[in-house]
Amino acid sequence: MADEFIKGFGIFVTSMLGWLIIAGTFNTPSFEGTQLTAPNPETGDIYIQLALLLKDALFWIGIVGALTFWVVIPAIEQARTALGE
Repeated sequence: MADEFIKGFGIFVTSMLGWLIIAGTFNTPSFEGTQLTAPNPETGDIYIQLALLLKDALFWIGIVGALTFWVVIPAIEQARTALGE
């Protein structure tokens, strides 16, 4: 079970680090206001839009990936052993 935990933790940390870098770049207008959770910039070229899309994708990959390795796979393994007995 330790290998599932570290796989989920690795996915979570890596994707959230990417999210943090992109959110810090585009969603921190000033240090006095909201940081990391400010609204996305309205205008921008294709590269800014791709970065914001990547930010959302990294967030959901981190959440779903961690939950998959921490909840879904252990539940499937426990159900498999319970049905096998």
